[in-house]
Amino acid sequence: MIDDPMDRIAAALERMAPPSQAAPDFAAAAAFVWHVEPDRLEPVAEVSRVDLSLLIGVDRSRDTLLANTEQFARGLPANNALLWGARGMGKSSLVKAIHGEVHAKHEGLRIIELQREDLPSVGRLLNLLRGAPYRFILFCDDLSFGHDDAHYKSLKAVLDGGIEGRPENVVLYATSNRRHLMPRDMIENERGSAINPSEAVEEKVSLSDRFGLWLGFHPCDQDQYLAMIRGYCTAYGVDISDENLRAEAIEWQATRGSRSGRVAWQYFTDLAGRSGVTLAG
Repeated sequence: MIDDPMDRIAAALERMAPPSQAAPDFAAAAAFVWHVEPDRLEPVAEVSRVDLSLLIGVDRSRDTLLANTEQFARGLPANNALLWGARGMGKSSLVKAIHGEVHAKHEGLRIIELQREDLPSVGRLLNLLRGAPYRFILFCDDLSFGHDDAHYKSLKAVLDGGIEGRPENVVLYATSNRRHLMPRDMIENERGSAINPSEAVEEKVSLSDRFGLWLGFHPCDQDQYLAMIRGYCTAYGVDISDENLRAEAIEWQATRGSRSGRVAWQYFTDLAGRSGVTLAG
């Protein structure tokens, strides 16, 4: 029986505390998804990705990110990377494809998907990764911050690492439609209304400066759009003449009101279905 009030409080707090998490089995998979409440790393048996050779029109970004990832996988210094720009042009596809390409040669490379909403828990995630005999790419897709959004402060734990420093075996790859991770009108509004405009948004804007690599993605032209589709047809064995492909693909993009790698894949998915070709495997 506990008589001391302080002992009773301590015992109650111990019962309320979440149980300590077992060390993740990083050998279980090459990819994981980070979840919270409770904290856990869920292994991904098969990553949804396309082959690196099928990503058309992003040669410079592909080569730069591939070289950076290979350095990292070999235990050499590597930069955090921000892939920014046009929607549907393969930013997240490139990250997943490069992980698959490099993992085939360096089996100790892991990728962990981290949702923007879970950034406040990133310190706990880093504690699980620090010192593990693997190399980890933290992947945060569609990253951006709005007004009064404090999640960006948690991101600094990955980019700067605080007093402990970022774990040597961790690098962050993030994608965003915004180069500075926040809307341009928000930047201008805060600069215009602040007592000290130069400092009002400096903390948020400078966050993107902490990425060593900025890789820009721009809208594709029609030739690149058609080349993407032809590449998919070749890879999956879909037979269609150049004349019919061109006519159908251009009509498809017109109905969508845009032209991008995503639209190319959506047209090809429809074409493969009509041709009786499956895309699994």
